[in-house]
Amino acid sequence: MTLIYFIIILSVTIFIHELGHFIFAKRAGIYVYEFCIGMGPRIFKFKRKNDETEYGIRLFPIGGFCSMAGESNEVDPNVESSKLLQNKTWLDRFLTIIAGVTFNFLLALILLFIFGLINGNPMNKPVINKYSGELHENDLIIKVDNKKVANTDMFLILYQVNYGKTLNLTVLRDSNEVNIKIDPKIEDDDYNYGITLKQETKYGFIEAIKYSLSKFASLVTQLFVTIFYLFTGKLSLTNLSGPIGIYNAVGQYSKMGFDQLIFLTGYLSLNVGFMNLLPLPAFDGGRLLFLILEKIFRRKLDSKIENTIHSIGFLLLMILMLYITYNDILRFIIKS
Repeated sequence: MTLIYFIIILSVTIFIHELGHFIFAKRAGIYVYEFCIGMGPRIFKFKRKNDETEYGIRLFPIGGFCSMAGESNEVDPNVESSKLLQNKTWLDRFLTIIAGVTFNFLLALILLFIFGLINGNPMNKPVINKYSGELHENDLIIKVDNKKVANTDMFLILYQVNYGKTLNLTVLRDSNEVNIKIDPKIEDDDYNYGITLKQETKYGFIEAIKYSLSKFASLVTQLFVTIFYLFTGKLSLTNLSGPIGIYNAVGQYSKMGFDQLIFLTGYLSLNVGFMNLLPLPAFDGGRLLFLILEKIFRRKLDSKIENTIHSIGFLLLMILMLYITYNDILRFIIKS
């Protein structure tokens, strides 16, 4: 069942992303060669009447694509020049490229809303429930090592970054700020700081909306912080996960219930959208960056230079994916 869930979750996340590109490409009159889910050998394909696009499914459910004419600024003699992506208006190109990210974000919001309907809207403030040392019940954690903590999610990522170290907390107690140092304790071969946070949950349609919006914003903030810590060296690349890591996560979440798989799918969709929005070559964000530069300087960058930059970026991305997959395999072996 883990394998089935993994295929469904990955396929849905990728399908939604590529569907965004596809819908806006068709809307703009761009010639689409193929709309496909999966990578590798083709196992199924079909065409609709009066439609040039070939629809298909490929063997390995670890990717997908919407292949558009003119995507790499090439000229296809079999396609009308007016149907090439590169010859469309700036706005049509921008909307077509950003649509994938937008659809991923929309899917994430919808799934987080469904999760909120099922499980309610938990209090997202790091308020102490059980404690040790100088901490008191109802202390509100507002800083970790002088870094502001807006919510529980931010506290947890700062907890992870400082895992196993002395933690410097600033808490709000009776409207006064109190600075406290707490040391981790080792229990069951794992680190913890001897504290638990309060859990209060509200239910209802409005609360589900509040949950989806606040959780979405919180997760995006988490991702920004993670990227920042990766670039500054506080987090290692070994903390990242690829398909194998996702597969393991699916197995763990499936044991906790179907609602947790809904949350995981939303979280992965948000991750895919966020990563694609980064202004790096080979990502949608890299293409958007070139479009923005084109708008600023009022002329297109040389297509050969742009294609070379994206090709180098894609190669580096593949090397990174191999490294991440290698680390996933090591973790899997160690846990086994």
